[in-house]
Amino acid sequence: MDTLVRFLPIIAPILIIQLILLIVSIIDLVKIERTNGPKWLWALIILFINIIGPILYFVIGRRSN
Repeated sequence: MDTLVRFLPIIAPILIIQLILLIVSIIDLVKIERTNGPKWLWALIILFINIIGPILYFVIGRRSN
């Protein structure tokens, strides 16, 4: 328990950033018309590959019109 309290100031910002990235990328995925690849695959990548998944979506998955 003492270890958790010691690492909480380090872990909390990472978890908050992860949550924000997850929410923003899922909302963008739903709103965007076309992506590079199937939307269902990007949804899985965003949901299951923690911080890297949403970043990959914004860098590779979004199709610029």
